[in-house]
Amino acid sequence: MAHPIMFDDDDPILARVRELTLAFPDAAEKISHGHPAFFTTKVFAYYGGSVKRDGEWIRHEHALMVLIDPDEREAMLEQDRCFLPAYLGPSGWLGVDLGADTDWDEIAELLDASYRRTAGVRRVAALDRRSADV
Repeated sequence: MAHPIMFDDDDPILARVRELTLAFPDAAEKISHGHPAFFTTKVFAYYGGSVKRDGEWIRHEHALMVLIDPDEREAMLEQDRCFLPAYLGPSGWLGVDLGADTDWDEIAELLDASYRRTAGVRRVAALDRRSADV
């Protein structure tokens, strides 16, 4: 049985996430468990997630999940907008709620870090070459 779609394709926050994620070398989008997932050979970001608290699921519809350095993740978890996403949290992923006051430069840095952890040497080199040309 397929998962139901759990996002609005016209969501302006998702549009901004797509703009950032799909700018990485060889990045693509697929639907995974009802949510957009951004990947090369491995997923480096998910849009939308949830946590389970006191036996109840709490959805974070406008959130970005990224894989970042464990020390940085621990520091970010001190912020109210950050959380350990269900299923992904134990594997090093961080959830960040997005909204009107989102610092998109910070989100771009988190995406860059997650991409670098998953994309492989060739793609990271392509990213570095592109950054050097700017």
